[in-house]
Amino acid sequence: MLVQQILKSKGDSGVITVAPGTKVSEAAQILAERRIGGIIISSDGKHPEGILSERDIVRALALKGGACMTENVDDIMTRNPVCCTRQDSADLVLTRMTDGRFRHMPVVEDGAMVGIVTIGDVVKARLQELSMEKAALQDMIMGH
Repeated sequence: MLVQQILKSKGDSGVITVAPGTKVSEAAQILAERRIGGIIISSDGKHPEGILSERDIVRALALKGGACMTENVDDIMTRNPVCCTRQDSADLVLTRMTDGRFRHMPVVEDGAMVGIVTIGDVVKARLQELSMEKAALQDMIMGH
C-alpha cells in the first residue's frame, strides 16, 4: 500500500499548522481541541519547518516545568521532520517511524506539504491490507 492510498482513505482534512512564534500553550490547546498528537510548524502552511508533538511538550514540562507553556513552539519543536512522499510504501513509512521513534510524518511533494500520516493511519492501512490478503487466501483454499 502507498501513502497516497492512505491519504485518500483519510479524506481531505488538510494539515494543521501553526507559525513559528506561536506559544506552546496555544499549540497544546489546538492539539486538545482537534484530538491530534502533533502539529506542523510552518511559516507559510506549505513547508514544514518542524513538528511539535505531545511528547515534545511532555519532555519540555519535565525539564522546565509549566513555564515552557509560555515559550514559542520553535523553542521545543523537533526541527526538520522526517518526511515522505505519496509514492512511498506504508512499510517504508512504518519502518522510518519505528526506527526514529516518532508517530507523525508530513507528506511532501515538490517541497510542499500535501498531507500528514500518523502511525495509526499506517497500522490501520496495513491491517486492512492483511485482512484482504487473508480473505483472498481463504477463498483460494476453499476453491472459490
